[in-house]
Amino acid sequence: MLTRQQSCVERPVALQHGSNAGRKLPYTASRAGKRALVVRASVTVPTIPIPGADEVLSCPDIRPRLVARPSPFVAHNNFGGGFVSDMDRVALTAMRFGSPKSAGAAQFFSAPELEGGNGDGQHINWMEASLEQLTTPLPPWAVRAGARETIFHDPRHTTAAIVTCGGLCPGLNDVVAGLVNKLTDYGVPEGNILGIRYGFKGFYDKEHKPQVLTKRSVDGIQLQGGTILGTSRGGANIKEIVKRVDMWGVDMLFVVGGNGGNAGANAIQQMCEENDVLCNVIGVPKSIDNDILLIDKCFGFDTAVEEAQRALLAAKVEASSARCGIGLVKLMGRQSGFIAVQASMASGVVDAVLIPEVHFQLTGEKGLFKYLQGVLEAKGHCVVCVAEGAGQDLLENDSLHNGTDASGNPILADIGTFLKKELKGAFKEADIKYIDPSYIIRSIPTTSNDRIYCKILAHNAVHAAFAGYTGITVGLVNTHYVYLPIPVIIQAARKVDPRGKMWNRLRASIGQPNFY
Repeated sequence: MLTRQQSCVERPVALQHGSNAGRKLPYTASRAGKRALVVRASVTVPTIPIPGADEVLSCPDIRPRLVARPSPFVAHNNFGGGFVSDMDRVALTAMRFGSPKSAGAAQFFSAPELEGGNGDGQHINWMEASLEQLTTPLPPWAVRAGARETIFHDPRHTTAAIVTCGGLCPGLNDVVAGLVNKLTDYGVPEGNILGIRYGFKGFYDKEHKPQVLTKRSVDGIQLQGGTILGTSRGGANIKEIVKRVDMWGVDMLFVVGGNGGNAGANAIQQMCEENDVLCNVIGVPKSIDNDILLIDKCFGFDTAVEEAQRALLAAKVEASSARCGIGLVKLMGRQSGFIAVQASMASGVVDAVLIPEVHFQLTGEKGLFKYLQGVLEAKGHCVVCVAEGAGQDLLENDSLHNGTDASGNPILADIGTFLKKELKGAFKEADIKYIDPSYIIRSIPTTSNDRIYCKILAHNAVHAAFAGYTGITVGLVNTHYVYLPIPVIIQAARKVDPRGKMWNRLRASIGQPNFY
């Protein structure tokens, strides 16, 4: 909010994409900030110098090269629920901070040419500190997801392909089933929906050909974990993938994956554009670590938290049943500690939580062991939860602490076994029980809430493709479903904000100090 009145000018801004492409809308801006929002299909990150009040995070599309036609759902007004307008907007930021001292606020962006501000010619924007990973400030609004009254593909002559990438996550089968069912509802014929086997490599793997997916073949798959299509990490040959997309006449490609999978989808979309291949590439963001930027939560996360609680509750039983018992649980969380934080908060049995975002030390007056000694003296037992990516600075000399995996993720040293050894050395009389549920929490069927979430994400992904969008992903932002340009969400991994309310609530609920 500007503290002093500034001279403003009204000028037209041409919308870059969508059904309103080329139409000029009035836009009021300060003389210092007369620059337009520009988002192109092949751009890496949208350029948004100083977002205006009405600017929107535009989604690329290929509508000008497609033929518009009424949706098949017009006959019944989309099952009585009506349609979403291209002009519908969802707020990207739910909070307006009044002070830099407000919990969770952070200085993010300054514009030297604006008058007023902090006294040195710079105007300060305050935003949620959890979004500091963004390399550019966001406009206020995103495009709302949902069924459009006008579509840009004839369902009778549409071919779609679905691929699942990266590690397993609860809900993959739910999303596949949701995509197939909604494509069929639109009128895509049986035989025109292809399931790509074992990730991106399945496009050109001579041994594993694509399988035809129908409503009958996906019936009931949501009741089992994993993915019926199989999955794999890394190693995608984008040129070969686009070649197959063109050869097979694929009109829309749905990529279910995390940061790596969405980066692959973005690369496919760009190469399709460069090679004049007409294909709508749509992402469905998947991350058991819940580390996709901007999105409220990823599908499968709630299921993972529910299952992770079982390990914490077991650790509580083991620790409390022993003399000087210590329960130690390692949970997934390579760069982000969301599972550890949420599972610990929900279980109510954890005494100390260690996550990648927060540094800690083991010894000294403020160290973890000093704190645990006090807990043991007070209760006779304690439970510690550690995310797999926590404390990697303590294991820098570990022989496994180097290199990256097939997806480009750093290979982590085992913080769990390291902590168990160190705890045993510090507490000679302790009975230590170490639990590592590992892949158990990601290979199970979804809970009911996640099952519903997966279905809605899948349906909105199909709506996006038929609406002509490409190079976008679908997600829940501030409790509403939106379309987001893929480059925005793959800038970095979303992380727990050490200054935010989530971490603060956990520390307040268990009385955890800083361990440094």
